[in-house]
Amino acid sequence: MCWVACHRLGRIAERLDLKGRARHWADRAAHIHEVVIGRAVHPEGGYFIESFGGDQLDASLLLLADLGFIAADDPRYVKTVEAIGEQLMRDDFLLRYAQPDDFGAPETSFTICNFWHVDALAAIGRGEEARELFEKLLARRNPLGLLSEDLHPKTGELWGNFPQTYSMVGLIHSAMRLSKSWSELL
Repeated sequence: MCWVACHRLGRIAERLDLKGRARHWADRAAHIHEVVIGRAVHPEGGYFIESFGGDQLDASLLLLADLGFIAADDPRYVKTVEAIGEQLMRDDFLLRYAQPDDFGAPETSFTICNFWHVDALAAIGRGEEARELFEKLLARRNPLGLLSEDLHPKTGELWGNFPQTYSMVGLIHSAMRLSKSWSELL
C-alpha cells in the first residue's frame, strides 16, 4: 500500500502540473516497487508473500493487479492467485490468512477476500471458476440478500459484523466484473 500511496501521489501531482513533486513521488513508487519485487516473492514458489523474508500468504495479495502494482498476466501474480487458492481455501471459502493471530487460528472466512478471489480468478482468465465461487457466495446471503463480515466455511453461518459494507461492495464489484458488456450482448 506504500507503493499505491506514492504512485497515486505522483499521478495527482502530474495532473496538477507539479512536475517536481510528480517526479519525486514516481521515483519513490519505483523504488518501493523494486524492493517489493526483490524481497516479497517466495524464492521457490515464485508467488508474492505477505512480508519480506516470510513464507506466509495473505488474501490481500489478490489486489496486486487491481491496484496496478503488477499485470494480471504476470506469472508471479498468476502463481500468487493459485497459491492463495491452494493454501487459504477451506471448504470452498477463503481465509484472509492461515497463521494464528491474537484470537488463535482463523476459523472463519473473511467474506471480502472471497470476492477478491473472484476478481483475481476472472483477471487471470479463469472466468468459469470465478463464476462458481461467486454463485456460492450469493447462496450464503440471508433472506434479505445481505452478507456478514465472515462466513463459517463448514456451516455457512454468517459471523461477525452484519450487515457488512465491505462484503456488499465486494459483491457489487465482482458482479460488475463478471457481467457482460453491452457490446458483448448486442
